[in-house]
Amino acid sequence: MGRGIGVTTLACAHRRCPGLGTRNVAAGGQADDGSRTRDLQLGKLSLYQLSYVRARAESSGAPGPIYGSARLMRRVLTPVPIAVICALLALVALLAYGLAQNEPDRGAEEALGRGEPEAAPALELPKLGGGGNGSLADYRGQVVVLNFWASWCVPCRTESPLLERWHRRMADRGGTVLGIDMLDVTEDAQDFIREYHLTYPMLKDRDGDGIETFVIDRAGRITAVRRGPVDEKWMQAEVAPLLEES
Repeated sequence: MGRGIGVTTLACAHRRCPGLGTRNVAAGGQADDGSRTRDLQLGKLSLYQLSYVRARAESSGAPGPIYGSARLMRRVLTPVPIAVICALLALVALLAYGLAQNEPDRGAEEALGRGEPEAAPALELPKLGGGGNGSLADYRGQVVVLNFWASWCVPCRTESPLLERWHRRMADRGGTVLGIDMLDVTEDAQDFIREYHLTYPMLKDRDGDGIETFVIDRAGRITAVRRGPVDEKWMQAEVAPLLEES
């Protein structure tokens, strides 16, 4: 009879059957079939079943719908992924800022487009290899081909010999090439100069917008701009006519 009551209690444990205490518990609070019935009354069966389901899910490697979702959320929101995301966002912002800062000044080209050549800036930089500073003012009244270059620049290996030929052609006609070595190691730049036998004056700039060339007339105005290496055709079109002017 005791086992029959136990089965009934098992069936009612999850349904909160009314009158369970009256039918299954004797006076004084003692269970009819001992501690087993009392455990069922206290809901321990549900705890046992819950523990069994959780243990089975963990042993099989397949998280249950509730506990698996919670574990996934904790994994997604751990400090390491958040730190990685923040670092990536910071890197993107830094790259965007660097691109904006390195964008060359197009003011000279815009002025030329309007037919209003602007004055060359008052450029003053250290001489490459030491010996004080040099500036554009030192060549006032001359036609100046202002060339930004670097020893690591591959196109400069073709451009520099061309500029050297033009420098020798301009020297007795009131003109010069002025080189600006930028973003470079001084020793590497000097090796480059020796390799290509360059004789035109050189200044040193630790910054720079890129490989580019400006032509400055005798009045100190920028009359032509070339982003990238120059060639013979461009020099003939932009420099030769200025040398004819007195």
